[in-house]
Amino acid sequence: MWIARGRYIVDRLIRGLPIIFAIVVVNFFLIRLAPGDAAQVLAGEAGAASEQYLEQVRRQFGLDQPLYVQFFSYMKNIVLFDLGYSFRHGRDVASLIFDRLGATALLMVAAMTVSVTLGMLLGAIAAIRDRTLVSHVIVVFAVVSYATPLFWVGLMLIIVFAINLGWFPTSGIITVGADYTGLRAVLDVLHHLVLPAAALSCFYMALYTRLMRASMLETLGLDFIKTARAKGLGDRKIVLKHALRNAVLPVLTMAGVQVSAMLGGSVIVESVFGWPGLGLLAFESLFARDLNLLLGIFFLSSILVVVTNAVVDVIYTIVDPRIELTSGRAHG
Repeated sequence: MWIARGRYIVDRLIRGLPIIFAIVVVNFFLIRLAPGDAAQVLAGEAGAASEQYLEQVRRQFGLDQPLYVQFFSYMKNIVLFDLGYSFRHGRDVASLIFDRLGATALLMVAAMTVSVTLGMLLGAIAAIRDRTLVSHVIVVFAVVSYATPLFWVGLMLIIVFAINLGWFPTSGIITVGADYTGLRAVLDVLHHLVLPAAALSCFYMALYTRLMRASMLETLGLDFIKTARAKGLGDRKIVLKHALRNAVLPVLTMAGVQVSAMLGGSVIVESVFGWPGLGLLAFESLFARDLNLLLGIFFLSSILVVVTNAVVDVIYTIVDPRIELTSGRAHG
């Protein structure tokens, strides 16, 4: 079974290559449509610059070449996994991205775990206790959370829990100058992680709560649930063994799709909390017109989304054994 799942993941990754290629092409030309370039940014920071200086900078970074020449050069480098050079940081793009990848991965895994787990739990409770005060409170909470902007949630968390109560730090990933090691360093990172993860998971938890509630209500009304009740099975066994397993599949599907959206949300959250991840790096590179770095982040993000969706499809088979794997897709 695990060999079949491994082959399925590989097959899905191969099928995802055209998607990644399309994303790379679209991102390249979309970014080039924006006004300005790296030479103008450097000139602006210097206060003034001659045309000779601008031409020299453009020639140094290959910006003086025709657009199609830049495109084919970029695609050749992508095949070799050469993401180029960041003029802003004076380093290879790949090394910059991998330095920040760990922080973003930690934030996203924490936020995804919290949002999916609490979303499914609250959604299931709201469905089981439908038309009660508990259900109404959960639904209102989900609607309010869904409609609240991420940056506002982040700022409120900082004001309440960091500034007023002093329970958590306001920004960063570690305590500057503390030089913790071992378990103390891990706990320090987790301490800094609480507020950013809570802010990022708020919107998605509301989304999964609403989706889980709707899916659970629909599942509880199906014929096989009525048959199970007719056979005398208890409500707890019906919910845990039959209804929950079927109702959770749409939530897993949405979680896989929302990985790209969560990456976008991390830009806002990381900027608010000064979290040193890819989101903050993308925000800085956008204003600096560091196109190679921005394209490298987009490229890595597209790979992450394709891989996540392949893994989610395999999780289907673990949650619901009735779903079988084929070389092309998971089906029941």
